[in-house]
Amino acid sequence: MAQEWIELTRDCEAVLVPAGTTVLLRGGTRAVVTQALGGSYTLHVPDYGGLVRISDRDADAVGLEPPVEAAHPVAPAEGDLDPGTLETLVWQQLRSCYDPEIPVTIVDLGLVYDMTISPAGTEHHRVDIKMTLTAPGCGMGASIAADARHKILSLPNIEEADVELVWQPQWNPNMISPAGRAKLGMD
Repeated sequence: MAQEWIELTRDCEAVLVPAGTTVLLRGGTRAVVTQALGGSYTLHVPDYGGLVRISDRDADAVGLEPPVEAAHPVAPAEGDLDPGTLETLVWQQLRSCYDPEIPVTIVDLGLVYDMTISPAGTEHHRVDIKMTLTAPGCGMGASIAADARHKILSLPNIEEADVELVWQPQWNPNMISPAGRAKLGMD
């Protein structure tokens, strides 16, 4: 992204990175958009101590429109999903979730340890995710997990979703996928 200073056109909620605390950014605050991926935006805002993350619903406050790729994937109508298609759609949603400090998906970072889909009624399903973070003390865990849960619940036939943060095994850079390593220039 271009490193241009902008002024927020209105107040909007943000999450401090890496603390995970919610703050209200005031209209007129100066910021630089450092990352716009997966329907969220990371801003450098010196008046608030550094980095913050805002959601796509507040893109207009920084003079942006949510990108088309932030929209949810096109899925068959409810009732038309076989288990394989549903699993593919869930993984697609997880691949649209990003760490606010690293321009790589949580899947390519190797943060998703397990994904299980189980029946929750006649045509509905429950999705359970076990994931970790790059650092145990990162306050962004709840925000990243909520983003993943929200995106999964937007899929047809998904009635329940739980994203659990786990710490074993401990994450390390060797868990990053080849695509993630290439994006980060690690190979």
